[in-house]
Amino acid sequence: MAFEILERIAEPGALSLVGIRRGGVPLAERLAGLIGAAEGREVPVGAVDITLYRDDAASALPDPKVGPSEIEFSIQGSDVVLVDDVLHTGRTVRAAIEHLLDYGRPRRIWLAVLCDRGGRELPIAADFVGRSLEVGPGQRLDVSLEAGAVLSPGTQEQGP
Repeated sequence: MAFEILERIAEPGALSLVGIRRGGVPLAERLAGLIGAAEGREVPVGAVDITLYRDDAASALPDPKVGPSEIEFSIQGSDVVLVDDVLHTGRTVRAAIEHLLDYGRPRRIWLAVLCDRGGRELPIAADFVGRSLEVGPGQRLDVSLEAGAVLSPGTQEQGP
């Protein structure tokens, strides 16, 4: 995915990566390392916590636990790749885009996901996908990142 991103970005010098907490942050860091090594420069990496931007925050989160959002660079006019581990309904991505726009107006927002499991509820599609998987509505997809491993998913039935 890192090389695919480099191929499609018009100005790699204006590129930054922003991971969606939790699963997207370590992926964004890995991608930034690979892109940085190929480009010979450091690629800025940030993180967003979308807890308060969820469309069900008021009803589903009576006592929300909000983590930090950290974007310590300007996204104004840049190409931002939003990174997450699993794309499912699209609601997390919608919330992340809304939160990201609080930091400025990027030239373009791209979406990179490790796994696309389908089941969209919003018209959102990833620009960069590691793997597309068929995961039924009664199943959950667990992604485990290990040193040297690119993808280690497991599916299991959801509990009650």
